[in-house]
This record gives sequence, C-alpha cells and structure tokens, in this order.
Amino acid sequence: METITSSSIEQDGHGVPAQKITRAFERAHAEGRGVLIPYFMCGYPSAKASVEIILAAAEGGADIIELGMPFSDPLADGATIQHAGHIALENGMSIRGCMEIARQVSARTDAALLMMGYYNPVLSYGLERFCATARANGVSGLIIPDLPAEEADLLQAAAYRHGLALIFLVPPTAPDERITMAAQRTAAGPGGFIYCVSLSGVTGSRQELPPQLQSFIERIRNATRQYPLPLAVGFGLSTPEHIASVTSYAEGAVVGSALVKLIDQNQAGDPAAAVKTYIQSLRKH
Repeated sequence: METITSSSIEQDGHGVPAQKITRAFERAHAEGRGVLIPYFMCGYPSAKASVEIILAAAEGGADIIELGMPFSDPLADGATIQHAGHIALENGMSIRGCMEIARQVSARTDAALLMMGYYNPVLSYGLERFCATARANGVSGLIIPDLPAEEADLLQAAAYRHGLALIFLVPPTAPDERITMAAQRTAAGPGGFIYCVSLSGVTGSRQELPPQLQSFIERIRNATRQYPLPLAVGFGLSTPEHIASVTSYAEGAVVGSALVKLIDQNQAGDPAAAVKTYIQSLRKH
C-alpha cells in the first residue's frame, strides 16, 4: 500500500476535494443529525433530467450525493437500479457523460459528490485519467463496489494523489481483519467514511431493517476503534423511520433504490419536485 502524505496530495485553490465529505459529517454532527446520502443513476431517466433531479436532492437537504455510473454487469445492484442503469446505457451514458453531469451539478451546489461504479470501466478509462477527470469535474470521492480493499493499491494511490476519498463497502460477512484494513486504508487518505452494507445480497428498498444491523455496526466500531471514521449505512433504506433508526447509531444513511422508484413513478409529472419533497421528509428525522 503506497503511503500518502498531505504533501503528496495535489491541492488547488479549492483545497482537497475529499475534505467536503469530512465537512458534511462535521456539519451534520454539529446539527445533531445524520448525514443523508442519496444515490442517483447518471443518465436516468435522461442526462438532462439527471442534473435537475440531483440538484433538487441537494436543495432538499442531501449532504453527500452518489452519482451512479451505469455498467452492463452490475453485480451489487438489485432489479430497480439495474433497470435504471440499462436505460441510462441505452441513452448512451458513458463515463464522460457521468463526468459532465458531475460538472454541471458541482457548479450549482456545494454537496459532496461521489462517483459510484464498477472497476472494469474505470480501469479501461485509465485510473490516473479517471481520478484527474473526476477531480476536475467537482467530484470528492469514489465508491467501487467490486474492488476489495486488498486489491485497491493502484486506484487508491491515484485517488489520494488527486485528493479524492476511496470509500470501501463492508458487508456483514466481512471478517474483522478485512474491516480493519478498509478503515486503515480510508484513514490514510484525505477524507472519507466506511460504507456499511446493511445486508448480504444486492441493493433494493425493503420494509424492515435487518434485526442484526445495530450489532453489525457495533462490530465495525470495535474493529475500527483505532481509526475513528464516520460510518454510513446503505442497502435497503427507504423510509424516514429507517433513516431515524440508522442515524441513531451510525453517522450517515444511504438511500438508492427508493429514489429510482420515485423517479420512475413521477416521470409523467415532475420527478425533481418529488425527489426534493422526499429528501426533505428524510432530513426531518
């Protein structure tokens, strides 16, 4: 694992991009609430609509926003997000298109942006080029669901050089040593958090939270005690009650599939307005 120091991170007049993530957690903590992290598929239902919907989420109170990059073989995605990704790909969405959406959004909101997608397209694009382009377009960090921490050296080095966080997913099946490694790598970077996957399996909104979720979060706390990073919970969250419950013992909550369904249901009307109202309802808890 390459050692990253503050002097090896490229800085510009806007500071280190990943620090936006840290500031979002600090701000929410000061306000006595959890960080709200919605997920949107770039290019769904269209590139133009994506920008309007993502900006509406920021106006509704989203602290950090995940921008999904569509991929033809999305292993961690449930049917809802797979459907959105399929439509986005049919619409011609590419990494370049995702970066353009990030550029347009970052010009109009201060919410931290995370690019979320699978490793193969990023590798094909070129790791250094991808990280440089992400930074140039207002991105603060990366989430690559199919890249385990022990295989992340090359992308981690490129991301950290450009001041980007690299966020690792930790599922309930992860042994403690793997959780500790993810925390160690995150703590070595310029900012970030641990993404706690609430259940084994794929994404998708559910009625009930897993009964063992709180004990899983406690296990992550214990395994990462020497690296006091924020924890955010994702997969299966959809209601204000879910957000209230999760943020009583974790610092952040991720909502994805429920938003894709909401956009789908409101395509004939005003999906951006529906998203803003929904985000506001989640922020009240």
